[in-house]
Amino acid sequence: ILIIFSITCFFPIVWLFYSSLKTQAEFSTNPLTLPATPSFRHYYTVLFETDMFTWMLNTIRTTAISLILIILLSFIVGYFLSRFQFKGRNFMYGFYMLGVLVPMHALMIPMYIQFHSLSLDNRWFSLIIPYVSFGLTIGVFLVESAMHSVPIDLEEAAAIDGASFHRTMFSIMMPIAKPVLVTIGIIQFFSCWNEFSFALILISDNGLKTIPVGLTMFKGAYQTEYPKMMTGMFVAMLPAMILYFS
Repeated sequence: ILIIFSITCFFPIVWLFYSSLKTQAEFSTNPLTLPATPSFRHYYTVLFETDMFTWMLNTIRTTAISLILIILLSFIVGYFLSRFQFKGRNFMYGFYMLGVLVPMHALMIPMYIQFHSLSLDNRWFSLIIPYVSFGLTIGVFLVESAMHSVPIDLEEAAAIDGASFHRTMFSIMMPIAKPVLVTIGIIQFFSCWNEFSFALILISDNGLKTIPVGLTMFKGAYQTEYPKMMTGMFVAMLPAMILYFS
């Protein structure tokens, strides 16, 4: 039974691949059948006649920088909130948790107005700001919860041995938090890699677009080239698939 369910999850990837080998006429006739004469010409078109490489590099850069900042800031903030009691601590924790209550799409118009007025749109770092801001909510929550389960005796023993605060935090506590940091990395990787809304409203320069927005270029006003779009989707999925299965 579990194998059958696994096949149902894997089939869309297989369907996406062999549909990219079809012609538009074959796909329109029957989207589920295998291609009569498989052709890789769509891959050549997508890779060499569009800005796919540019979109992918933009997506990789934005995702990588966002992930580094989210993981680092989530660990630092979550560690401080779990280990120290200070004035305003509950307010700060509640402030970070507001990201769970506020729908992301409700902030699109205010954020666009703010970014445009500050000339922060159409920059290579424009998407990093909202990605990190929204990613910190789940990151801080997971790290703060995980640190509560780690006994404070480890830090006291490190202090007795002469370890500084920074060395204790990054050389002892951070490796202990590695499982939760990996979890945050996986969640935020797929979130940043597939994000569409902010990439659509904050970036209009074709040289700065990311893959999710770039794939919409295959959709015309009166028809959509589905095999070509699926080729782009499959190419865009490869880095995420490689990371996930590795």
